[in-house]
Amino acid sequence: MTQVVVGENEAIESALRRFKRQVSRAGILADVKSRRHFETPQEKRKRKASAARRKRRYR
Repeated sequence: MTQVVVGENEAIESALRRFKRQVSRAGILADVKSRRHFETPQEKRKRKASAARRKRRYR
């Protein structure tokens, strides 16, 4: 769970920017988007294989 503590004299805009940054770093939106639609087992295998290829490429 992402949480941002707003300081006494801190503007809401800066707190919102910090919150958005933490959410993007945590990968919450990507997770929500991936769970939005049902994924067949074949699609799941393809996605995992492509992720593994990407991961091996950058090692």
